[in-house]
Amino acid sequence: MQRRDFLLALAAGTAGCLSACSTTQPTAHSSSPASSPAQASPLTSTSPSPTPSRLSTADSSPLASTSPSPTPSPTPSLSPLHLQDGPPPLPAPSPADSLITGLPENVGNVVAITIDDGVDSSVVDAYLDFAKDSGVRLTFFVTGCYPSWTDNRDKMRPLVESGQIQLANHTWTHPDLTTLSEGGIIDELTQCENLLRNTYGVTGAPFIRPPYGARSSYTDSVCAKIGYTTTTMWYGSFGDSGLLTPEILLGEAQKWLLAQHIVIGHANFPTVTQVYGQIIDILRQRSLQTATLDDVYFGPGHNRHV
Repeated sequence: MQRRDFLLALAAGTAGCLSACSTTQPTAHSSSPASSPAQASPLTSTSPSPTPSRLSTADSSPLASTSPSPTPSPTPSLSPLHLQDGPPPLPAPSPADSLITGLPENVGNVVAITIDDGVDSSVVDAYLDFAKDSGVRLTFFVTGCYPSWTDNRDKMRPLVESGQIQLANHTWTHPDLTTLSEGGIIDELTQCENLLRNTYGVTGAPFIRPPYGARSSYTDSVCAKIGYTTTTMWYGSFGDSGLLTPEILLGEAQKWLLAQHIVIGHANFPTVTQVYGQIIDILRQRSLQTATLDDVYFGPGHNRHV
């Protein structure tokens, strides 16, 4: 090959090579699919980084307000003593007999806790806290001469209004009714009834609990003359009319807190206030609910206002 021809061929090859390079090199704005394995690596974002102007616009947008959101109100937590809300399911009520010692069999797993006397105002107050914390429904048999029934009026009255606590008659001075004349019996019941009416706006009738459980057909008939037609005894007691140890009281509670029982306790000494938790444990273990005498014999919501 002559020199001239060789130079011409060399020039033509160089030009072709340069042309091929310029047509196959990708540009900075390649439109190649982002779904290829190399470009879709999870470690590398394919989204363009925002420019400073975009960040500035976003910061000034109303949607990016830094005002704090309202804090929701906390949901009230139940007391560890909580047992029930409102009265238990009960059958249609039937009138109480003239003498009762227990509840009708058809009430099922229900117990009536009844509290007598009220010697110690602080124990009555503690029973009210117990009722509010647990939902337990109580019937108080009021001995009217004790100041605890007026001392605790403001705290007790809402519970009486709601029906969670019922007030019944346990006389004025706690005498043995079998030792009194007809006039003496009527006077004892009437003074307590007047206290209930004047302090709480309710009647205690028809439930009368004779002090010491001392009664006869004669005393029952005298009480009935003034509307107290149901003499209310009991089927088991906490045994705390006098001072005793927590262990003894709990032993009695274990023995007597059973379905369809009317159980008696006393608001006289503070021992019971130390074992409310254990009493709730017994009720839970036995799947027991509590009811007032009104709940059982008149139905929940019974109006005893006067």
